[in-house]
Amino acid sequence: MVLGDGPRGEPEGTGEPPPEKRRYTIKELPPELRPRERLLEAGPAALSDAELLGLVFGIGNREKTSVELAGEVISESGGLFGLYNVSVHELLEVNGIGEAKACLALAAVELGKRIGRVRNPGRPIISSPADVDGLLRGRIATLDRENFVVVLLNTKNEVLEAPTVSVGTLSASLVHPREVFKPAIRASAASVILAHNHPSGNVEPSREDREVTGRLSEAAKILGIEVLDHVILGDGYLSMKDCGIL
Repeated sequence: MVLGDGPRGEPEGTGEPPPEKRRYTIKELPPELRPRERLLEAGPAALSDAELLGLVFGIGNREKTSVELAGEVISESGGLFGLYNVSVHELLEVNGIGEAKACLALAAVELGKRIGRVRNPGRPIISSPADVDGLLRGRIATLDRENFVVVLLNTKNEVLEAPTVSVGTLSASLVHPREVFKPAIRASAASVILAHNHPSGNVEPSREDREVTGRLSEAAKILGIEVLDHVILGDGYLSMKDCGIL
């Protein structure tokens, strides 16, 4: 019996696609090309971004390996940095990504953020605007809304807490002295440093920034809490104290 040709001229009845068109799964790759084996052999630094995220996903689907899916997620997010603020809805728009993989990706990103905040398990000491930048950059510098943070310090300038007290709009943060100093009073802070981000990246203080700083400084004097500085984060950082504004 002579086998007929398929729609693309391929023999029918073989049960397997031609060898040149067959896709290999990660398990079928040589050990030196498998992400898990490479990580065990050479460490995580040897893996690409897609391979690392692919390991988080664990498995792929019928069309793509976990690494291919991960590569598409990174690409659709605008690169690895784009994952920093990606939403679950954006991830779900990527073909092949369901709720389970979206949650795994978001959990991995959030864990990375938290690790970046606690490299030093002891209380950080603030002695300069650069220290404020180091404390908060990974947390608020790239956000698309203005976030106003009050850094609470003890008498040794050690950080007690750094709560976000207000989340504003794309270009403004509405903050009231009550929200700023309530956590400071509760924590018995000796002094505070004000900080907020500019989503535009431009760290030059606006008229509103200057007015808010003056209003909060006056309120702090009444409460007996010193405002040491107001730092703006964006593409770099600016200290209002160093600029003579505070």
